[in-house]
Amino acid sequence: MTGMTSSARPLLNRRLAEFGTTIFAEMSALALRTGSINLGQGFPDTDGPEEVREAAVRALRDGRGNQYPPGPGVPELRTAIAAHQEHRYGLAYDPDTEVLVTAGATEAIAAALLALVEPGDEVVAFEPYYDSYAACIAMAGGTRVPVTLRPHEGSFRLDLDELRAAVTDRTRLLLINTPHNPTGTVLTRAELTAIAELAVERDLLVVTDEVYEHLVFDEAEHLPLATFPGMRERTVTIGSAGKTFSFTGWKVGWITATPALVSAVRSAKQFLTYVSSGPFQYAVAEALALPDSYFAAFREDMRVKRDLLSSGLTEAGFSVFRTAGTYFITTDIRPLGESDGFAFCRALPERAGVVAIPNAVFYDHREAGAPFVRFAFCKQTEVLQEAAKRLRAAF
Repeated sequence: MTGMTSSARPLLNRRLAEFGTTIFAEMSALALRTGSINLGQGFPDTDGPEEVREAAVRALRDGRGNQYPPGPGVPELRTAIAAHQEHRYGLAYDPDTEVLVTAGATEAIAAALLALVEPGDEVVAFEPYYDSYAACIAMAGGTRVPVTLRPHEGSFRLDLDELRAAVTDRTRLLLINTPHNPTGTVLTRAELTAIAELAVERDLLVVTDEVYEHLVFDEAEHLPLATFPGMRERTVTIGSAGKTFSFTGWKVGWITATPALVSAVRSAKQFLTYVSSGPFQYAVAEALALPDSYFAAFREDMRVKRDLLSSGLTEAGFSVFRTAGTYFITTDIRPLGESDGFAFCRALPERAGVVAIPNAVFYDHREAGAPFVRFAFCKQTEVLQEAAKRLRAAF
């Protein structure tokens, strides 16, 4: 047969067989095809600060980063990342040995898991989880062990007893995400203290995805796990420029960790992209040095947008969970007489001219996420107003 191999074995590596095309690709294509407002994928519809964009243009013109940048990242950016961690959280990292620049947080997650996990190792992660977690654990040959965040009094919460019970002698690593995508949960000091105590007691490595660190609202506070007792030496902290500065296409992320952990992750990373985003690294170094007022204004702008979309969704009849961090809102569609998030999201563009994401794709236990649907509010105000209007009219 033309195009077929002689082997009966499937072409795709069986570790990846369950993943296929991501839901984001499917829903974004649906948005284009139907002319719908895309509140599915989490990317802003306007660029970030003009001075940061200009810094990238300046780097391009000056020939900085147009050839391979240094493997660990350009010194200016590594210094800026270390300064950011110290200024914000009092965490001191050596820019030369404890910082590694990656092709976005996605590569940081992949490189960390490929470096630190071996076949048979268990990785405990909260579900719902960002979809690359499961794929990267699979690529590393690890076994994922989900601990489910469950609705409780208007938001999703972690059951610490369930987390402790999930850790076995085969557990190598905890994969923590706070502020949490897709639920909008921000882990509290008490929860993080308990996680830290568990990691120390069971001698676990921790990879913590903190890309929404600057998007926390109301009384919520972002506390890096590496600031807790016994955690700095066992934690790989992941950050990213995409979410904070609204340049998601630049793909500039980083890790901060001990020299031994950075060295391990770099060993995997160098065979993934080797290096990336040369000129953008210089621009992000300038972005990280923006005054605190930039971060405060960015957070306030997103809080207003959260409230606008939350109100629209509530008025349309959705049950809306409180978002303490990130730029996502999780809703429950059961008050609308619906219970299948996949079917709901596939029909929503025709019904309302809006695209959302079914949370079930972020669960191993699909039924646990079936009635939940995620909307992104990192869009222009008039876009959110129009989306809210369409949803109210449809429901």
